[in-house]
Amino acid sequence: MIPKKHFEPGTHLDTLAVREGLPPSPWGENSEALFLTSCFVHPDAATAARRFANEEDAFVYSRFSNPNVTIMERRLAALEGTSGCIGTSSGMGAILLMFMGLLKAGDHVVCSRSVFGATIKLLQGEFGKFGVESTFVSQTDVAEWKAAMRPNTKLLFAETPTNPTCEVCDIQALADIAHEGGALLAVDNCLCSPALQRPVQFGADIVMHSGTKFLDGQGRVNAGALCADEALIDSTFVPVMRSAGMSLSPFNAWVVAKGLETLGVRVMAQSANALALAQWLEAHPAVARVYHPGLASHPQHGLAMKQQNGVGGAVLSFDVKGGREAAFAVIDATRLCSIAANFGDVRSIITHPASTTHGRLTEAQRQAAGIGQGMIRLGVGLEHVADIQADLDRGLTQALALAR
Repeated sequence: MIPKKHFEPGTHLDTLAVREGLPPSPWGENSEALFLTSCFVHPDAATAARRFANEEDAFVYSRFSNPNVTIMERRLAALEGTSGCIGTSSGMGAILLMFMGLLKAGDHVVCSRSVFGATIKLLQGEFGKFGVESTFVSQTDVAEWKAAMRPNTKLLFAETPTNPTCEVCDIQALADIAHEGGALLAVDNCLCSPALQRPVQFGADIVMHSGTKFLDGQGRVNAGALCADEALIDSTFVPVMRSAGMSLSPFNAWVVAKGLETLGVRVMAQSANALALAQWLEAHPAVARVYHPGLASHPQHGLAMKQQNGVGGAVLSFDVKGGREAAFAVIDATRLCSIAANFGDVRSIITHPASTTHGRLTEAQRQAAGIGQGMIRLGVGLEHVADIQADLDRGLTQALALAR
């Protein structure tokens, strides 16, 4: 039996983020050790047979399970409020595992058209080849979601807020629609993390994560996870994982588990920076529009405050007047922000979504998702907000001249 830690009822999330996992080994380490091993030794052949047949709970092979992965899974499940979690090699690996576990030929998925571009390609392209049907709807129009339901609908999938437009869906309303139709609701919680939002509190069945973002928090490793009821994890996703092998490496799991220890502190500080920058950008003459749920001008501001514990998050986007040329000028003028395709890092990252993260979509798909050529996404880090502001203002001044 793999041992568990025990906590007093009502233990706070900040404590679980630091303490949940596995008990120390016989060596008594205070910080979790690294278990860099591909397999585990058994006392005899009969025990090995029982363990491989799942008749006895134990670590047998790191493609199936590993102490570092278990620590990360238990810690993240505690933060999300689920009884189970399964780690994967990346966020897209988690989505692939979810689709493979839940869907078969003839099944139907209702998905927000504002989800991450690779998700749209995976669902429409790869799973479409295997007979899975999909309908893409407005992130925010509950009536569209309801109208898209069919007798063969098995899954509703949304990310909230969306990347990069920061649209917010009503999780409870979508959960009600899914459950009335006998389907499950999965929510991508990457932009908020459980530090701000716990989708299961609003009825979601599955919470998906790219641990590459806020969970790691320092841009070091790729990782992913699905959080859900333990019975669903064990019956639906573990068998696929054992066969398909989109496993999370022990080292990456260890890094993410350490990142979770400071998740709440980091996300709150980064979110405060993001709100200050969003308010400044909203008043800048070179900026046409700012997308951030913390702004009172955001169309779903009230809903976001309800679902996200009153915090807008640490990712924002803005449209620069002058289109692609002006957006590139702003990005190229930065000296502090990293020009890269990630967010959730302690270092601020600036991105042109239309040509990078969503570059594989058609222009029509990008327009439908609200992603224009003048849009810039900013994953706000922990630098002093005045320094980030000065870094952006340099390019925005150039963009303003181009627009004129």
